[in-house]
Amino acid sequence: MKFARSYRIALAAVLLMPGMIGAQTWTPLHNQPSFAANTVLLLTDGTVLAQNTNANDWWRLTPDNTGSYVNGTWKQVASLPVNYAPLYHSAAVLADGRAIIEGGEYNGTNTPVWTNQGAIYDPKTNTWKMITPPAGWANIGDAQGTILSDGTFMQSNAFNVQQATFNAKTLTWKNLLNTGKVDRFDEEGWTLLPNGKVLTVDAINAPGSELYDPATKKWTSAGSTIALLTDPSSQEMGPMVLRPDGTVFATGCASSGVAHTAIYDTKTGKWKAGPSFPKVNGQFVGVGDGPGALLPNGNVLIMASPGVFDNGAVFFEWNGTKLTKVVNVPGAANEPSFVGTMLVLPTGQILLTQQSNDVEIYTPKGTANPAWAPAITSVPASVTRGSSYTISGTQFNGLSQGAAYGDDTQSATNYPLVRITNKATKHVFFAKTHNHSSMGVATGTATVRTTMDIPTGMETGASSLVVVANGIASTAVTVTVN
Repeated sequence: MKFARSYRIALAAVLLMPGMIGAQTWTPLHNQPSFAANTVLLLTDGTVLAQNTNANDWWRLTPDNTGSYVNGTWKQVASLPVNYAPLYHSAAVLADGRAIIEGGEYNGTNTPVWTNQGAIYDPKTNTWKMITPPAGWANIGDAQGTILSDGTFMQSNAFNVQQATFNAKTLTWKNLLNTGKVDRFDEEGWTLLPNGKVLTVDAINAPGSELYDPATKKWTSAGSTIALLTDPSSQEMGPMVLRPDGTVFATGCASSGVAHTAIYDTKTGKWKAGPSFPKVNGQFVGVGDGPGALLPNGNVLIMASPGVFDNGAVFFEWNGTKLTKVVNVPGAANEPSFVGTMLVLPTGQILLTQQSNDVEIYTPKGTANPAWAPAITSVPASVTRGSSYTISGTQFNGLSQGAAYGDDTQSATNYPLVRITNKATKHVFFAKTHNHSSMGVATGTATVRTTMDIPTGMETGASSLVVVANGIASTAVTVTVN
């Protein structure tokens, strides 16, 4: 638990720092939020849902008509009930397009409460509905959750080994009993693997790791991480991100010295030690809670900082061979890694919130391997505004969940978005997707489907349509919008 952790709300200077390598840049939003942006989720209509830090109000960032999020605009949406204003909680976008949040270490104050509350947001009606917690759960708190390959949302309890799955139709829970989990879930992150299993690194039983199999509903050992990733005192560690080559890059905390990393190979089921984080300005840095995200070029962007919760944030890219320090954001010297949340945008850029009204967008260098892109195999040649259609293809879910965090913040984007560009005006529209046939990752040659709703207000005529997953777009197909 983060007994010493407090939240930060600060105004950051809008200055663009020079890059250290390549062409990477951070760009502030032209229309910065009037609130302290924290949790962010990518809705299936291409908009970004964002929460005010430790508050019950939520906002929506809509890209401009060219698809730019830098030039996007904010609009407030429905708020949670006044008694639910969580900070450090689980979150996910369901296969039906709704968003779910569960738990919270704080609830509108600076006093930790580890609430067992939860709620679900429906973009169609712009409403939140409270969810009854799983039977017998006194707490959820700063716990992790994830969506399994079949679309089922799974939630943990930070205090123990309680675990449950959510029925999105009935808004009810089913407790998973006798799963074999070795230690409590507190401070552990979950990473969905190509085989549908879920990987975690043990925070208490370090340097152990475990795999959850949805078929057997059991945890089994995934072996030692070799390098110690957790801080022995707080059990904090960093994010684990699955890369296109099938390896999971797991990051450690710099508590009293060097911070380690470890690499899990999903093909062999083996761990090996990765590189240690270097010193920055004479200090050891690592990730004692903090974000990471997969870039379209296959690299992993990591936000690190000294100690466990110390200020002095710095960013690295992992390319599978080495960690390279990259350009920093404004005000990073005055913040720790845990205030950051990353989200992979449809543009291939990374949106970063920092519990402040300074939201930045990272533009990486390089491009995606064409083999990683979604591929459309079936789509109507002609569509009508206000109507719904099925679109089919391969790799609609991408090769990874996209973004990760140490434990309690999830912003996964392993689901298809449909982006339509009018050929005459070049204006960009998103067709809301829902009822995806899969919520897995790296689904390969398997045919997957989703339903797309053509916006009622979009422009008619010849248009190009692409499916986007984790910021990587398919080859465009031509459609006529009637």
